[in-house]
Amino acid sequence: MEIEQIQNSVYVVRAQKVMLDSDLANLYGVETKVLNLAVKRNSNRFPEDFMFTLSENEWHDLRFHFETSSDHGGRRYLPKVFTEQGIAMLSGVLKSDRAVNVNISIMRMFVQMRKLASEYSELEERVSELEDRSTKVYLAILELMNPAIKDMNPIGYK
Repeated sequence: MEIEQIQNSVYVVRAQKVMLDSDLANLYGVETKVLNLAVKRNSNRFPEDFMFTLSENEWHDLRFHFETSSDHGGRRYLPKVFTEQGIAMLSGVLKSDRAVNVNISIMRMFVQMRKLASEYSELEERVSELEDRSTKVYLAILELMNPAIKDMNPIGYK
């Protein structure tokens, strides 16, 4: 399973990284309605922080990112999205070898994304520190170029 293919299926909704039910069904090799039916049968395993249904506005905004609605359009119902925990729970609901392999790939991808986010914030911190130092150096150079005139004895007659 290509991690890049999975990363392209991750969206941010309600400040959470999620995957659409249709994308997951495609990865698992089942129809979307089969995946959603399995989730419905095991609804106690999927609280709101594991899976939720998109609102009309969220779905509209998300479809805008696809540039075309043909891949995810033509739905009768608003799609469900799964957080990382919900995707992990799907492996217990969909008990095929493919589902297990796909879940392993997805979990690796989420770990990789967290690692990159951590490295990014560390890099951002270092750049901020360098900017602060360079500002101090710049101000020191300006001061050296334009020395302040201190109580000097004036030349000429008083």
